[in-house]
Amino acid sequence: MSGDRSKTARDDRRRGRRAGRRLALAAVFEAEFGQRTPEAILERHLASEADVSAADLAREIVAAVVANRDRIDALIEEVAPQYPVVQLARMDRALLRCAIGEVLHSAATPARVAIAEWVELARIYSGDPMRRLMNGVLGRIARMPRSPRDDRQDDTQGPGGSQWPAPTTG
Repeated sequence: MSGDRSKTARDDRRRGRRAGRRLALAAVFEAEFGQRTPEAILERHLASEADVSAADLAREIVAAVVANRDRIDALIEEVAPQYPVVQLARMDRALLRCAIGEVLHSAATPARVAIAEWVELARIYSGDPMRRLMNGVLGRIARMPRSPRDDRQDDTQGPGGSQWPAPTTG
């Protein structure tokens, strides 16, 4: 009986973390249209979210994307030069930014778990070509040597961080 409860608790936690990823993705994607910041959009979405772990993960991912967007975009261009960030569809750009933000800046999530989850979300929201691109990009990034700062958010830009949303096409 206790085995069933622990399995249910694990499943609930997994569902909550997936919900957090979806919330972060929605906020980063919506911010691509330039009306509001990802943080403001996320807080609006969280007003109806009861799962604290989902809200915490969503905030962590959005904060990582906002604080490190320029570095994330540079990594995308480095590992997939045939896919310039400004030419990616908005959803694909949001998927990659959120995934890389979590893989590099979430100490609570093992990289292989985050990669598997984001590959699945890429398949759901964008299709099989994006699933393959996501898997390749995240796999290469996960194998890169890391500096100690990779596990924390980049605060070298000072107050305000990078300009969000940046003008892009797509």
